[in-house]
Amino acid sequence: MDHTSHDAGATDDRAARWAHGPSGGHSGHSDHVDHRHGGATWSTAAKATLHCLIGCAIGEILGMVIGTTLTWGNVPTMVLAITLAFLFGYSFTMFAVLRAGVDFRSAVKVALAADTVSIAVMEFVDNGIIALVPGAMDAHLTDALFWSSLLGGFVVAFVVTTPVNKWLIGRGKGHAVVHAYH
Repeated sequence: MDHTSHDAGATDDRAARWAHGPSGGHSGHSDHVDHRHGGATWSTAAKATLHCLIGCAIGEILGMVIGTTLTWGNVPTMVLAITLAFLFGYSFTMFAVLRAGVDFRSAVKVALAADTVSIAVMEFVDNGIIALVPGAMDAHLTDALFWSSLLGGFVVAFVVTTPVNKWLIGRGKGHAVVHAYH
């Protein structure tokens, strides 16, 4: 995306629209940020949230399975699950950015900028749900309560985090940082 027209000092809305073509938008990027109004679409926010949630879910499930299998207590298991959720969440973004030819150090910076708030909100909500569901913290891998509270937490986290991501993307933050690399 070429944003030089935004910096060129377009004097009115017609000039800004002309810089992006007659429709005023980016062809091929219709679900991204709406630069004329500073907003983002719900579709873009949902895709960013889902992308982030997949990485978080893999890390969190792995951490919960490891901690539960090793019969760790609740706190060390949750610390491991949250750590792995951040690690996998960041990794998904980093791999995509690295494929675009960005060096490792820059890819780390992009992943941190793109996903930190989203992952933090998701983890807070998801782990809060697990902590609040009676018996979920003590459930075993073979218990339906273990899986239903974990997966239910992901659903609620998705619903809560999508508006957060929409707000961030609309301000050029969060997942919007990644858009420069694809």
